[in-house]
Amino acid sequence: MKIKKSARVFAYLVVLAVCFSATALAQSANKVESVAAVAADRGEVRWQPQVEYGRLILTVSAPGGEVFRKEFEAGTTPSFKLTDREGYNLPDGSYVYELRVIPNLSREVRKALAASREKGNSSEVVQELQKSGQLPTTITVQSGSFLIEKGAVLTGSPEDGVELQAPKQNNELQSKKKGGGTVTIQDIVQPDDVIIQGSLCVGLDCVNGEAFGFDTIRLKENNTRIKFEDTSLAGFPSTDWQLTANDSAAGGANKFSIEDITAARVPFTITGGAPTNSLFVSSTGKVGLRTATPTLDLHITTSDTPAHRLEQTSAGGFTAQTWDVAGNEANFFVRDVTGGSRLPFRIRPGAPTSSIDINAAGNVGIGTASPGRKVEISGTGNVGIKITDTSITNAAFLLYLRNSNGTLAGRQFSILDENAVADRLIINSSGFIGIGGLLNPTNPLEHSSGAKLTAGGVWTDASSRALKTNIRGITAREAFRALPALNPVKFEYKAEPGETYAGFVAEDVPELVATSDRKTLSPMDVVAVLTKVVQEQQKTIAKLTAKMARLEKRVATPARFQKQALTK
Repeated sequence: MKIKKSARVFAYLVVLAVCFSATALAQSANKVESVAAVAADRGEVRWQPQVEYGRLILTVSAPGGEVFRKEFEAGTTPSFKLTDREGYNLPDGSYVYELRVIPNLSREVRKALAASREKGNSSEVVQELQKSGQLPTTITVQSGSFLIEKGAVLTGSPEDGVELQAPKQNNELQSKKKGGGTVTIQDIVQPDDVIIQGSLCVGLDCVNGEAFGFDTIRLKENNTRIKFEDTSLAGFPSTDWQLTANDSAAGGANKFSIEDITAARVPFTITGGAPTNSLFVSSTGKVGLRTATPTLDLHITTSDTPAHRLEQTSAGGFTAQTWDVAGNEANFFVRDVTGGSRLPFRIRPGAPTSSIDINAAGNVGIGTASPGRKVEISGTGNVGIKITDTSITNAAFLLYLRNSNGTLAGRQFSILDENAVADRLIINSSGFIGIGGLLNPTNPLEHSSGAKLTAGGVWTDASSRALKTNIRGITAREAFRALPALNPVKFEYKAEPGETYAGFVAEDVPELVATSDRKTLSPMDVVAVLTKVVQEQQKTIAKLTAKMARLEKRVATPARFQKQALTK
């Protein structure tokens, strides 16, 4: 009885394995064909789309880790050539691909999605668009693998396994196996617990005298699957799951997967050859990637630049964007992959604590953990901000603190032209401003030339001969020609409505007092012209005064003396 019962159990499990294999093959075929049918020749692999789409994104991962990515517009056939960018043949091995569908969205939908990002209500807008049928509710993705062997793609039908035949009388089931004849198997129903005190082998390749080693249960044939089929009634969880080992088609992937049979999805896959501890979860819930000793919640270990990628596709209607966050011995960085792999953010090893520190109030500290202003910079020596325009040669300015003796750090704020190595502006602790390299201003506003605004509010121009060249006098003719063209007017500045001033309009003054830009005036220019006019008028007045004196003297002299004077 024991032998017969064991035989019946073994046959029962064989039938279960047969059913699992046939179901897996059918479902695997359905998943492969969900987006596109795959074909290949010696030169390339092609995917013939079987769904509507706006664009298709094909990503292929090579055995060495290199990733190829290409987008295909509607109406084109996605393909992957078996040569690299330099034209050399790709190496043999298993390649994994992903074909992602980007839906064809209207301009109005894209505009609404873009606006929702600015307003911060993306979730609500997406739900509304999905309800109205303008935006897909699911993202369609097809993934799989193919094998390159001796420079050619290996393809073919699913591996021969067990083929179910129509049931016969007496609960008999016929099956065929590659290379073998027909085997007649009877169903076994055991209405009680089954206990096997030993190892169990299930599959058409199990043999008498199987060497189990330490195996308790072994599945042995060319398609091994374990299916969890839930027959719960409505209202209870009923998703069917399956453990799948390896693809069944030629050129398929060596992999172990957990498949959601009900939804026809594969949420978890491990490919053959994955390194030890590719994914490790410790007893504390910490996750290690390539390490069995994760020290934090997520610990990534690799020999060159551990990183993770954040990729937003355009399948949801938003603009595609990819970021990398990574670090190595040179820097920790954020890479804008979409924007040309630029590195907009980098931190170098050895950077001090609170190099950049943002407190709860939103204040930004540079070199301080307790910024008291929106931006606060703190440090010892060489505390400043450098501004450089790389599009202009030698265009760099430094904003920093310095002492009055010129050394860095202190109570004076300076703007330094690094090209000329000269301070262009100084603000000292008294609030006085020095311009033109003047390190110690003694007036509220002072230039190194001597021009200054005094504490009494009087502007004094620099007028030393040492500051001037090509000095020459103004002629009387120049002055008298300029004077009539000086047209005094009353006006208000647009920025000061209601405040009336008297003066001149720069565009209307004569050339002698005009500035090159015709937008400004120098008061001293006008004063010089008026001074010259007054001087010339004084000369005229002097001559007229002398003449009048002579005339007055003549009038006062008697006629006889006038005649004598005239004859003389």
